[in-house]
Amino acid sequence: MGWWQVGADTLANSRFVVSPLSEAVASLLVLERATAAHPGERAWLETHLPAYRRWKADHPVSALVIGSALAPRWNADFLVPAPALAPPGQAPPSFADELAPVRATAPGRARADLAEAVRGPLPAALDRDDLAERAADAVEWVWTHTVLPDWPRRRRILEADVVARSAQLGRGGWADALNGMRPGIRWLGDSRLQINTHDHPPRELDGAHLLFVPVTPYQSWVCWDIPRRYGLVYPCSGALADAGRIPVPAALGALIGPARAVVLLLLASPLSTTQLVALTGQGLGSVGRHLRILLEAGLVRRRRAGRSVLYFRTEAGDVLVHGAG
Repeated sequence: MGWWQVGADTLANSRFVVSPLSEAVASLLVLERATAAHPGERAWLETHLPAYRRWKADHPVSALVIGSALAPRWNADFLVPAPALAPPGQAPPSFADELAPVRATAPGRARADLAEAVRGPLPAALDRDDLAERAADAVEWVWTHTVLPDWPRRRRILEADVVARSAQLGRGGWADALNGMRPGIRWLGDSRLQINTHDHPPRELDGAHLLFVPVTPYQSWVCWDIPRRYGLVYPCSGALADAGRIPVPAALGALIGPARAVVLLLLASPLSTTQLVALTGQGLGSVGRHLRILLEAGLVRRRRAGRSVLYFRTEAGDVLVHGAG
C-alpha cells in the first residue's frame, strides 16, 4: 500500500481548500471515462458528453493528449498540480490562476509526465512541444462549457463538505475525518496516512502543507508540488454532491412551500445550519425560520455534535416526504 508519514507540524498546517482547477479536471475525468456515480452526475454527463465528443473529434491531437494524461492508473503530474495557497488576506486563486502554470509546463516535463502516466513510449503523434498547451485547452473547454455555468452551486456544495469534514475532525480527530474520504484512504496511526492500495514506497511529508481538496464528481487522486505541498483530491459525499438536483415533489411544495420542502428533503442526513445555507443558497435567516417551523411541527429534531448543532428528519418527517412521492 502507499502511505505518507505525516508529522504533527504537517497535520497542524493542513487545511481543506476549494480548487476550481481540480473541479474542472474531475469533470474532465467523468467525460473522458463516460461513467457516472449518481443520478445528478448522470444527468450532467448526458447533457455534456455529446459536445465533449464533438470537441475531441475536432481536436484529435488534444484528445490523444488527454487520453494519455488521464490514464487508468495514473494522471500526468503536470495536469493535476497541488493547489496553490493564497497569501494571507488575499483571495484564493481563480481558475485562470491555477491553469496558467499547467499551460506553461516545459515541453520535456510534459512528455515525461505523459510517458509516466501511460507506462511506456508516447505515440508518434505526441512528439511535439505543445502538449501542455493542448491539455490546458481541454481543461479550459470543460471549465467554460460544463462547470462555470454551475459553479456557484458547486462551490456551495464544496464549502458544505468542508464544513462537514471540519466538524468530523473536531469530534473524532483525523481518523474520523479521513477514513472513507476516498477509496484506499485511512488513518493508520503512528503519523501514517494511507493514500491508496498501490505498492509505493512511503513518503515523508516533513514541513510540507497537506491539502484536502473536495470535488463534486466522484473522482479522486493525489497530487504534489514536492517538497512544499501535497494534496488529496476526494469526492464529496453522494448526498452532498447530488443535493442541488433533488426534485421537490409538487404536493410537498404546495403543502409547506418549495423552499422549506428543500430543507426537509436535505435533512435525510444530519446537517448544520451552515451546511443548509451552503446547499440551498437561501439566507441564514430563511433557513433558520424554516428549521424553527419544522421543529415545532415535529418533522425534524436537532442534536449537538461538538461545536455544531445538527438537524435531521424525524419519523414523521420521513412519512411526510415519502407520502408526497
